[in-house]
Amino acid sequence: MLARLTSWLLCLLLVAMAAAPALAGENNAAANAGAAATTAEPASGAALNPLPAGGGNVTALLGVLVMKGVLAPSEAKSIESAAPGTEFQALLDALARKGVVSASDLSGVSPSSSEPAPTSALTASLATPETQAAKPATAPPPTPPTPAVVPAIAPLRVLPVDPPVKDGLKAAFTMGGVKMTPYGFIKATAARDSSMPNGDDFPFVGLFLTTPQTFSTGPTKDPEFHLKARSTRIGANFEWPDISSKIVLTGRIEGDYEGNFSEVDNRDVSSIRSNAFQLRLAWARLDYAASDKTDIYFEGGQDWTLFGSSALMPILETTFLGAFYGDIYTRSPQFQFGLVQKLGSSSRNFKLAPTFALMMPSTGQILKLGAEGLAGQIGEAEREGADSGRPEVEARLALQFQLDPAKGVAPAQVFWSGFESRRTSIVPIVSYESVLCDSTLPTGAPNPNYAPTYCGAFPNGFTASSTQYGNQLGIQLPTRWFTIVASAYRGDDLRFFFGGQVNSFATDTSGLTNIEPFVATGASGFSTLDGGPLAAAGGAVLGCNVNVATPQLCPQGNVVVAHQRPIRSFGGFVNVGFPLSRWFNANPKGHNAGWQILFTAGKDQVEHHDLTYAGYTSNANTLSPLPLLMGKMFAGTLYYKLNPWCQFGFEQSVYGTRLAPGLNLYSIAGQSSNLWQDHRTEFGPVFTF
Repeated sequence: MLARLTSWLLCLLLVAMAAAPALAGENNAAANAGAAATTAEPASGAALNPLPAGGGNVTALLGVLVMKGVLAPSEAKSIESAAPGTEFQALLDALARKGVVSASDLSGVSPSSSEPAPTSALTASLATPETQAAKPATAPPPTPPTPAVVPAIAPLRVLPVDPPVKDGLKAAFTMGGVKMTPYGFIKATAARDSSMPNGDDFPFVGLFLTTPQTFSTGPTKDPEFHLKARSTRIGANFEWPDISSKIVLTGRIEGDYEGNFSEVDNRDVSSIRSNAFQLRLAWARLDYAASDKTDIYFEGGQDWTLFGSSALMPILETTFLGAFYGDIYTRSPQFQFGLVQKLGSSSRNFKLAPTFALMMPSTGQILKLGAEGLAGQIGEAEREGADSGRPEVEARLALQFQLDPAKGVAPAQVFWSGFESRRTSIVPIVSYESVLCDSTLPTGAPNPNYAPTYCGAFPNGFTASSTQYGNQLGIQLPTRWFTIVASAYRGDDLRFFFGGQVNSFATDTSGLTNIEPFVATGASGFSTLDGGPLAAAGGAVLGCNVNVATPQLCPQGNVVVAHQRPIRSFGGFVNVGFPLSRWFNANPKGHNAGWQILFTAGKDQVEHHDLTYAGYTSNANTLSPLPLLMGKMFAGTLYYKLNPWCQFGFEQSVYGTRLAPGLNLYSIAGQSSNLWQDHRTEFGPVFTF
């Protein structure tokens, strides 16, 4: 029935075209510009204009048919490049071949031979700088197209399932044939927290590490007020030319000011206002149209990870964006390989997108008591992943379809994603030979830690490793009435993805005796001597797997490296958004067209067994696992869009961290507690460009 209705609607459009050739001209050019604008791809931020200029009403209709998936871009180009006066008949023939319309449907419909072919708005947008310079200086600037209806709420991150179209980027300017279009926003928000012992201007997990306030807010709940502009973001989209009509080359570079503050003499006093500009995204992508229904692509650079980043919380607070509260995500250097396959010719426009990627292996860095600065960051986050000698492997399978065919509604997406990786700590012999292998100390006194069997068992050093693994399921279901976004995950060592309550791995010393302390200054860059259980590079531990009462006398064949095991966790979030302005039929051109309200709830939790297992000992985390059971949050967000460039947001949220059962380690305003909470109010404008 739906296909039949689509056929009749197309017939009506064709009849209208044949009967009203006099409507071509300036009005037709405006229609072409509107049709081109509706093909914008949400994932890349680039306007997709698959057709060259010219062709009057045929060009406008071809743009709509390509957008709806009725025609492939190559078919549309072939029709428009037909001999003058035959474009309309070529379109009818193509629709008849696809079975969209029949001979009886087309009876009485014939193209008009008198239809003019005026210059379209697309021709003007793609004109060379020399041509544009010849235009009158008084020409008014272009205005953004206004939708016929108030759009529904689109998910914050729509997966890049729809491939880019050749010449689809509407360039702001070109350099050497390369098209470039800058974008970004200026964001300023004021926030008040009822409790923020870390002093951060964003909600952080309840781990108060500012000595001596560990797990204490002092005599009050430690309320704070912040006003920040460092969420401001700048980026640019690119498209490179190529002689092949089947190859599309696109790219993006993006940065923000969410990084750290400058540390230089002339700004020490005022460092709070000296936010550092840092890289977010930098990638280039090559798409090859193998057929009308199949696109194959390769991407290289830094982009969102496949695991964890495929669905994000659409909240106002984006500095940490729900990290350790159920929103897992990150960006990482990668090589990505993908396929986009259109399934059939249904009006639902089903597309399947399997994707595979090789990622930079990383484990994540945590602020520790007695922080080691850059050496600690390189030792844990950068070095331990790279020292595994293998890439991280990620994959995603996404299904996209048009759940609600109403105007202004984004496609729905259902996806699975997963990853597998490994971290490794390398401890060379130099890290412990002076402690365990020398019979005397530099003073000449006997060395109480002398253990020749330990040195004999590992004369060249040793390594310790643990795995990283995760699975995620997600849905993004936009409709004209509401939009639902949900994510659920479970995995091992998710700290790099902001999961697992800041935990990474733990060292299992169960069944071991004679665990020897030593100084580890090895390749992994972490150095500690605490006089107690071994806290070496990445928490690597040597021990004896038999019960020997006398220290340092373990038989050489029984000296082993303690197992390191990832901390397991699970969680996710649910978001539902309501397009209030669309509900009440607001004027899309008016100031009341942008009211939206959204509700978000999220949770990140550590497995009980891993939190209470007695065999875990101290490692590079200082405490491992940390005594944090879960982080949970709830946020209500109200958005008001004044116009296409200016939006205001108000958010009321609560963030909480619960400790392991029976642990009342928090001291909140002098009262012991198992739960810490922060009630946060945030408001501010966002100006896009």
